[in-house]
Amino acid sequence: MISDNLHYFESQLQGTKARLVAVTKTHPVALLQEAYDAGGRLFGENKVQELVAKQPELPADIEWHLIGHLQTNKVKYVAPFVHTIQSIDSLKLLQEIERQAAKHGRVIQGLLQFHIAAEETKFGLSLAEAEEILESEAYRSMRHVQLTGVMGVATNTDDEQQLRREFRELRGYFEHLKARYFAQQPAFREISMGMSSDYRLALEEGSTLIRVGSAIFGARNYGAVS
Repeated sequence: MISDNLHYFESQLQGTKARLVAVTKTHPVALLQEAYDAGGRLFGENKVQELVAKQPELPADIEWHLIGHLQTNKVKYVAPFVHTIQSIDSLKLLQEIERQAAKHGRVIQGLLQFHIAAEETKFGLSLAEAEEILESEAYRSMRHVQLTGVMGVATNTDDEQQLRREFRELRGYFEHLKARYFAQQPAFREISMGMSSDYRLALEEGSTLIRVGSAIFGARNYGAVS
């Protein structure tokens, strides 16, 4: 079942630049192993505690993305192994990622998270805040963080026009930052947007990473996560 779902989404991405992030929150290691056995290698986790518990139980070649809000005091737990932190929303967080990655002699990739949804509860930067980070001396001196693109969480709505507006807004931020700050950096290429319910619209608007959980693993189980 999981293998069928995974292969379905992979088939949907044929001919696009997008990759699939299998979102694993609340799902047990056994189901993640099924996804791995079906060819999945890019997994996204929302919570540090779950990520740290699951990572040692699964094959070492998984590319782990942290996609949930990250507190600075928890960076140290994922710094030894996380590939990409998709939810960078402050200079303070970037500085801590730099510090912890340096301790492990690693470069951690990151996406700047923008606030594109109508809901105030969602996290994310404004364009002005992102530019302030990118123009700071602190950011320019970093050697252990590589920004590779942008991420956003759209409004939870069935209104396709609103979703398109929000996805286009995020793509616009990406194009602006690419032209102004990353024109000579081919690694800055990711636009992480779109989930199980709206990924088709996100792909049409230029997504390079879609984050799909329930449509692969089934309904979330908020009980056991071991």
